Amino acid sequence: VEPIDPRPGHIPGAVSAPTAENLDGTGQFRSGEDLRARFAGFGEGPVAVYCGSGVTAAHQIAALAVAGIDAALYPGSYSQWSNDPKRAVATGE
Repeated sequence: VEPIDPRPGHIPGAVSAPTAENLDGTGQFRSGEDLRARFAGFGEGPVAVYCGSGVTAAHQIAALAVAGIDAALYPGSYSQWSNDPKRAVATGE
């Protein structure tokens, strides 16, 4: 169920990386070393970040910068993607 966007799901090939896992117990960003290790588990290649509306994607871009990883922000996020019926949408893992 998707309460905002016209189609539930995610951009095909996207991997979920919850932003809360970028933070330590005090609410600060984890160390660059810890974040590099975290993001290494998501695969290699160019990194693009999006979310539902753009807010948590900005947080993710900041965490990637702390880790020393270049990333691009897809500012339209899933809301823009899902509004174009020509674009594929994936569901599940």
